[in-house]
Amino acid sequence: MTLTRSDVQRLLGDHGLRPSRALGQNFVVDPNTVRRIARLAGVVEGTPVVEIGAGLGSLTLALADAGAHVVAVEVDRGIVPVLRQVVAGRDVTVVEADALGLDWGALLGPVGPGVPGWALVANLPYNVATPVVVSVLERAPQVTNLLVMVQREVAERLAAGPDHPAYGAVSVKVAYWAEARVVGRVPPTVFVPRPRVESALVRIDRRPSPAVDPALVGYERLFDVVRAGFAHRRKMLRRSLGAVVEPGAFAGAGIDPGARAEDLGVAEWGRLAAWTPPTAPG
Repeated sequence: MTLTRSDVQRLLGDHGLRPSRALGQNFVVDPNTVRRIARLAGVVEGTPVVEIGAGLGSLTLALADAGAHVVAVEVDRGIVPVLRQVVAGRDVTVVEADALGLDWGALLGPVGPGVPGWALVANLPYNVATPVVVSVLERAPQVTNLLVMVQREVAERLAAGPDHPAYGAVSVKVAYWAEARVVGRVPPTVFVPRPRVESALVRIDRRPSPAVDPALVGYERLFDVVRAGFAHRRKMLRRSLGAVVEPGAFAGAGIDPGARAEDLGVAEWGRLAAWTPPTAPG
């Protein structure tokens, strides 16, 4: 069982609620869409799932129906009591919190051998989609895979590789932690209210270890270099990176100084950021 368009409209009306434009709320009202999301997320009996932005519970119910143990996070205090009512009797724990301020360790528990990884599933509004995904990759090692529904342009940016028009610093950051791909599109017609943009589904699978060995170059150093490169993405790297890498780094890392930021994959960025001048003999 999940929520239909008439169910969502009834819940909003009965409780005197309206979707919040400030929170970017667009509620999914198509049962087939939420079942598809649960399937693409790989949810099976017993899967621990954290859902960000649970709203009125359409997707929450689909995840619970698939057998997941769900921790549903919702920031809107007006909606939280309705969400609790909708999921009553299911294996769902509702948490009122802002996803960007979560203590992931306290919420999801420890990481270690024999501890199952969590899946994160979310319908994310445009204004928080990228910060939430990056925050989870950086701060929540308990989450081993993500399935997020976001605006199509954001989806392309999260999953893009070198030479793709959407490729940027965020793409490199996602690639450092995980492998990402767009796995589907979602039309505006399945939401209330209907957004003016198309949405897409992105599957993100965390790597066993980062794509660049942290022992070779620190995370902050790496992304200082990446940000500098993409700040002037049309410039050749020897110009855009002049203030952050030494001229010898290009030859030392095997990188063409005439290349542009969009030409480098995460491993190449790592080599460039890690290069140090050879120590003089004696």
